[in-house]
Amino acid sequence: MHSSEDPDERWLDEHAGRLVRPYVITGGRIVPVRGEFDLISLILATRPVPADEPGFGPEHVAIVELCEDLLSVAEIAAQVDLPVGTVRVVLGDLLHGGFITVRAPEPEVNMSDERMYEAVLDGLRAL
Repeated sequence: MHSSEDPDERWLDEHAGRLVRPYVITGGRIVPVRGEFDLISLILATRPVPADEPGFGPEHVAIVELCEDLLSVAEIAAQVDLPVGTVRVVLGDLLHGGFITVRAPEPEVNMSDERMYEAVLDGLRAL
């Protein structure tokens, strides 16, 4: 390493990308300690992660900061450029610590609304 090289650059490789593997971020875990996270589950931060929170890394902090606005698990994974499985484990840590809440997505259609069924039947008849 040259003395003029930025210390953060040693963790990046032009061709391979990040040199810190997802299993390092999750401590080798592949299942969240708490919660179930579908790709469309919506995540909202409840409070910031303190800088000295034991067991939490920069990925935890970045996800909480992103989730100041409601985001899906898929959107979070894309924003932080990590595999969804890794993001789910980190989200489990955050949920367990009370830093986020998880919401099921709102259905676009009210399944108890008869008009929806009538519209489906009308569409089928038009075929």
